[in-house]
Amino acid sequence: MLTIYPQYITDHTGKKISVVLPINEFHQIMEELEQLDDIRLYDEAKIADEPSVPIDEAFRLIESFRKNKH
Repeated sequence: MLTIYPQYITDHTGKKISVVLPINEFHQIMEELEQLDDIRLYDEAKIADEPSVPIDEAFRLIESFRKNKH
């Protein structure tokens, strides 16, 4: 579990309007969000139930396409 220690910026009435985080906490949050996005994409791919291609074959196809394009 990620523990963060935010500091708040408030307006003249005391309403919280912004958050300040140490940079390392910000980077940790960004990494967590990227991992969550990867999980979401994986889940979507599994639901789509489309045929898959082994990674080595996919790389060969991509490289072949790149060579033929030039």
